[in-house]
Amino acid sequence: MSPLETLRRMDAIAGWPLLTATFLARLPVSMALIGLLTLVTSATGSVAEAGIVSGAFALGEAVGGPVIARFADRHGQRRPVLVMALVDSALIVLLVGAVAADRSAAFLTVLAALAGLCMPQIGPMARTRWVVLIRTDDRGAAGRERSLSAAMSVEGVLDEAAFVLGPALVGVLTVTLSPSASVLGAAVLIGLFGAVFALHPTAPPGSPPARGAGGRIVTPALMVIAVPMFCQGLFFGGMSTGVTAFATGSGYGDLSGLMYALQGSSSAVAGLMMASLPVAFTLPARVRVAAGALFALTFPLYFADGAAALAAAILVLGVAIGPHLVSLFGLIERAAPASRMSQSMALILSFLILGQSVGSVAAGSLADAHGHQGAFALATAGALVAALVTVLAMRSRWYTRADAPAESTGGAGEGARAPLGSGTA
Repeated sequence: MSPLETLRRMDAIAGWPLLTATFLARLPVSMALIGLLTLVTSATGSVAEAGIVSGAFALGEAVGGPVIARFADRHGQRRPVLVMALVDSALIVLLVGAVAADRSAAFLTVLAALAGLCMPQIGPMARTRWVVLIRTDDRGAAGRERSLSAAMSVEGVLDEAAFVLGPALVGVLTVTLSPSASVLGAAVLIGLFGAVFALHPTAPPGSPPARGAGGRIVTPALMVIAVPMFCQGLFFGGMSTGVTAFATGSGYGDLSGLMYALQGSSSAVAGLMMASLPVAFTLPARVRVAAGALFALTFPLYFADGAAALAAAILVLGVAIGPHLVSLFGLIERAAPASRMSQSMALILSFLILGQSVGSVAAGSLADAHGHQGAFALATAGALVAALVTVLAMRSRWYTRADAPAESTGGAGEGARAPLGSGTA
């Protein structure tokens, strides 16, 4: 499918209102992190304190996301997402009030952790919703495969767009109104559009947990995916820090946001193009190729001698990011038990969040010691580990389905089919 056909198919399955709600409801994730960093820094004058508060929010989000998703799997998405979206909105407002009231750093950190803990992970649950809708489609096995590929591609684009536009929206609200406005904007978006997402007619009902191994999520198939996802987070942490260090050191600090946008735009386009690939090009093969490209395309970063050269290198590098993420989420859909789909996706996404948090901290120290190239080295190392794991530890038979079309098995090496979620040893 072409990108336009991909979007048309998603519109035919559920309509634009769902796509719009899922996009606007995931903006608060990036907005809250960047907004809190800006708000606490401006209020206290301490970047270190702001980093702790923002980090506590990210840690809470990584822990709470899979728990909320587990409730959504068992009881349906409607009630857990609606309740937690409203509670999280209130907690973020309280956090802004606490900053304005000059409360202690410890109080702000605890409140930020609670707010992160209650942030519903819209991305994983939106992907689960598409899977449920597509599995009931009557297009046949090959048609469902293409629809699933299209859904994962579109969701990847929405993630990239949120990653780019979230910080940009924080900057606009901070400049035009105040730092508090950016964080309050995140509260409004998660409260309003989180509720819209929860109450949309496509919200799937819950399902009882499967008994025995069929309901497990700690399986080789899923845990192998967690490693490259964590490495992708390290990559993001190294890249963002390296770009900021380069731009600041070169006297172009105001261009770092534009460079992020270039990376996000090429990544989004490449992710959307994934639905155009033939089904014979299997998901494990796509992950391996994307991880290898991610590693190889970091090397031009070290030879950039100016802002234009770095921007060009980043634009090309983005071509590997979208396909890597889209393919990894596609593998989760293959390996996760049907009764724990949202939790599985939220759990793996938590590894991305943790990797980005760890990467940002580590890359900051590397940038101080070795300049922007030190931070870029972390991105290269993360991509290398991801590529090695996908080649050496990932088994294609873990990610095939009994109803997969014959041409998607990719030959003798891919032909050992297993039922969905059968990634147990």
